[in-house]
Amino acid sequence: MYTIKFICEELNIRPLISNDLSSKISELVYDSRKVNNPDESLFFALKATRDGHDFIPDAYKKGIRNFVISNPVTFFEGKNDVNVIQVDNVLQFMQELVAYHRNQFQYPIIGITGSNGKSIVKAWLFQLLIPEKKVYQSPKSYNSQLGVALSLWNLGPQYDLAIIEAGISEPGEMSSLQKMIQPNIGIFTNIGVAHSQNFSSKQEKLKEKMKLFSQVDTLIAGSDYIDTEQIDANIRLVTWGRTDRDQIQLIQEETHNQLSKLKIRIGEVICICQVPFTDRASIENIMSCIACMYFMGYDAETIVERIQNLKPLEMRLQLKKGINNSSIIDDSYSNDLASLKISLEFLNQQNQHNSKTLILSEMEGLAESEKLQQKLIGLLNSSELQKFIWVGNKYPWLKDIEIDLMKEYATTEEFLEHLTELNLSNESILIKGARKFQFERIVQRLALRSHGTVLEINLNAISNNLMLYRSLIPKNVKLMAMVKAFSYGSGSFEVANLLQFSKVDYLTVAFADEGVELRTAGIALPIMVLSPDRDTFQSLIQHNLEPEVYSMDFLHEFIEFLEEQKINDFKIHLKLDTGMHRLGFFPSEIDAVVEKLKSQKQVRVQSFFTHLVASGDPNQDEFTTSQISSYLTAAQKLEHGLGYKFIKHVANTSAIVRWPQAHLDMVRLGIGLYGVDMDKNLMNLEQVSCLKTTVTQIKELPAGETVGYDRKGVLNRDSKIATVKIGYADGYARRFGNSVGKMQINGFLAPTVGNICMDMCMLDVTGQDVQVGDEVLVFPDLMQAASDIGTIPYELLVNISSRVKRVYYYE
Repeated sequence: MYTIKFICEELNIRPLISNDLSSKISELVYDSRKVNNPDESLFFALKATRDGHDFIPDAYKKGIRNFVISNPVTFFEGKNDVNVIQVDNVLQFMQELVAYHRNQFQYPIIGITGSNGKSIVKAWLFQLLIPEKKVYQSPKSYNSQLGVALSLWNLGPQYDLAIIEAGISEPGEMSSLQKMIQPNIGIFTNIGVAHSQNFSSKQEKLKEKMKLFSQVDTLIAGSDYIDTEQIDANIRLVTWGRTDRDQIQLIQEETHNQLSKLKIRIGEVICICQVPFTDRASIENIMSCIACMYFMGYDAETIVERIQNLKPLEMRLQLKKGINNSSIIDDSYSNDLASLKISLEFLNQQNQHNSKTLILSEMEGLAESEKLQQKLIGLLNSSELQKFIWVGNKYPWLKDIEIDLMKEYATTEEFLEHLTELNLSNESILIKGARKFQFERIVQRLALRSHGTVLEINLNAISNNLMLYRSLIPKNVKLMAMVKAFSYGSGSFEVANLLQFSKVDYLTVAFADEGVELRTAGIALPIMVLSPDRDTFQSLIQHNLEPEVYSMDFLHEFIEFLEEQKINDFKIHLKLDTGMHRLGFFPSEIDAVVEKLKSQKQVRVQSFFTHLVASGDPNQDEFTTSQISSYLTAAQKLEHGLGYKFIKHVANTSAIVRWPQAHLDMVRLGIGLYGVDMDKNLMNLEQVSCLKTTVTQIKELPAGETVGYDRKGVLNRDSKIATVKIGYADGYARRFGNSVGKMQINGFLAPTVGNICMDMCMLDVTGQDVQVGDEVLVFPDLMQAASDIGTIPYELLVNISSRVKRVYYYE
């Protein structure tokens, strides 16, 4: 543990403001929403999409008193209880501090980079080496400039070895990662297409990645991915590949029934190894692991035995619906203090239940390290848990954990035997365990069953898309997020929780019932309701939902209702019709609206808005300009008439990008948040949802046979037909039948055969290696799928049935 004085002395800097330089620092904080131990936290005001200096008051309110800044901060004026370090570059200062911390440990550090497979190789190596060594692995996909720094900060003396992954997206990034990690051993997984758009060539990208290994003693890599002549002669090179020049040679590979039988030469020993993977990426990742174990001195027999016991890893934290109206956060593939902290932060974002529960297994190194024990106790005591369930050895120090309801079980089996007695219901449950405890068995008991079709929703992608759009608007412009229609098919409170955590300014729903559901789930953000009616007036009031007001009749009725309820100054949002001609007042009605509003006190205009009809279409720019002009004229008249200001907003998703002059006071982000770029203007927008199903049965049918209802699927050749678990009741439209729709299985596109059934459909997989249980990607290209049936992506997303299980994941 360091002090502010020690940090300043070692990094040769004088504090700008000093109060208590003996303040201890054990936590590095960059997000004011994620504060676990404020007394020992150092807040870094990083400049990214949002400027960390803006959140210093929030961090101070959370109890943090130690700060690193680059800009002058007036907030500190008159504060005599803070320590402030001012530097030119806050991130660089953090990285220098972390590099110093890393240098305190002399055990080997494995640095992993590549275009794909970094996290899998890291997690598998952890499993393979853990029987003999105390291994630290960087949590999740923490491989960025910030993520690597946070990962390395968790290094401690209790470990024998650390595995750190490093990722880059553009030239010039790897040098700073190398200076922090300073790996002794390097693993290069591959060179692929990820982030290729930011490099002039494949060679430039490879050269940048290889900078991580500039000071390693040993480099482990596939011989096809590197130029061995460019490797420094002082670096020991351990390669895997298909030639006899490689230390690890893949001699032969056979696949059958989702298994691969590998004939491998490990050094001088030829072995047969069977693994539950058939895809090329997994086989390459296995070869990297074998090469690393070989370098570390493991014999061929031990390597094969452990490799054969590898299982597919779910590398992502997942949010699932559970039994008894619970929410299950499945993070059961690994367990260490750093990843536990991340998982608890995600648990704390969940507001749909009043009760939060943690099911936690023992973690590596905990028995021997009193420091690790104290950190765990502090983390749990600062959490918002109502229940804590411990699986593992019953240590005396567990009594220091201050959680109201605590249970202890020696094994997972003992826990499962007593599961019904715990009465887990109406709560958010985080399941976090080391692999050897097999917590996936707990997940299977607590999560609702799926019929094989799931919609996976990437919460990181939503967050990244939100930040991307935020970067396009000025800091003082508010952001309203559209969560109507089940968040465009992506979910309700699951998405709203993330948006609330991300501090958007407003949410918008289509109907009052959607708003009520969010309020019931603990969403406190302001919510605008687009299509209210008289039947919902009571719900609007009861749940503090703010209605769109679009006509004089509705305005009269709502004012009368509020008058009866003796309610004043209730917030409303006036809609102006400038060309959509769906709902809204005409500009000619504004005088009457002003007259009515000035004669009452029941409502107050919170915002005034209009809907741009074609803001993404350059051919309609003249009409869009006229809409904006008409709106501004009406807004000026309304504001002058009412005598007070209100929020002005016209920009939808397309206008955020194409019409910066229309940003005004607030923008409305809709389909773009969910990864659909209708105008193809944003290169870095990320796909949010992925609809997947599985193969149920495979049939070999002769030419002339028919498939499906009404015998529409006529086979003109001997065919192999796969039945998959999705139909029009799941939202896969009948229009996709008869070869119109195409799904992806094992990398190839399979057209539909015959009519789409209610619960299933059939695909032509003739000539392809497809097995029962294989995963099927329903919409490999959402835009193309929508075009194929003459619609838009909106329709495909919102029509995905509620019976399709949603699985939310966070990496």
